[in-house]
Amino acid sequence: MKAPDESPPMKAMVLAAGLGTRLRPLTDDRPKALVEVDGRTLVEITLSRLRTFGIRDVIVNVHHFADKVIAFLNEQKNFGMHIEVSREDVLLDTGGGLKKAGWFFLEHSDAPANPEEEPFILHNVDVVSTIDLQRMVQFHKDNRALATLAVQQRETSRYLLFDEQLQLCGRRIGREANPEIVRDVPKTDALAFSGIHVISPRLLTLMKEEGIFSIIDTYLRLAGAGEKIIAFRADDYYWRDLGKPADLQQAARDLQQGVFSA
Repeated sequence: MKAPDESPPMKAMVLAAGLGTRLRPLTDDRPKALVEVDGRTLVEITLSRLRTFGIRDVIVNVHHFADKVIAFLNEQKNFGMHIEVSREDVLLDTGGGLKKAGWFFLEHSDAPANPEEEPFILHNVDVVSTIDLQRMVQFHKDNRALATLAVQQRETSRYLLFDEQLQLCGRRIGREANPEIVRDVPKTDALAFSGIHVISPRLLTLMKEEGIFSIIDTYLRLAGAGEKIIAFRADDYYWRDLGKPADLQQAARDLQQGVFSA
């Protein structure tokens, strides 16, 4: 994903600490990350996909059955990657989890992160897709964004609102609820977030929230302050959330039929 001698190798974080309550009873004795699709664990599928795009340095956050995830990664020799683990004694949500793991993306920097530094990918462990991460990263760089979110036009319980320049300006719960607007614009487009982000390290220096918090709260605050949080339209790609057992079954069929690879 990098041009020779231009930037350091790209890094990624896999969000794998969730309880996986919607996947019960499968998660009664294992973490969501070790639930399987056609014989392959969700964390393996995610790591394999990141590796396909040249990523070798990854941090994985863990909480629910944390030791099982760590043991699995050790058994698999980290799938040939450099993998760090961020253990959360208290589940910190997406924003708190990234903030705790922020050292991983700043560890070789002697100065505060700047917009020119290589972005990193933040990827939910419970989504599978064919989204072109290389294209998404290039889109992020071309637009000099602080964060780029993969979104689609589909039904969801929570929408993010973007203006005609694809910049974040609010959110809405469901179709009918009153929206939360952080930037006034003439027209908004309600899109569904896909759990895949490209983030510039400078975001880590701007996260003022503490403890347990959603990264979407951070994005909305920063968008309201004029920072560039943009949408990457991923409508033409396959994507599936693996939050329920039926989703796993459909993903297994899709995998067997070659709709996506893992």
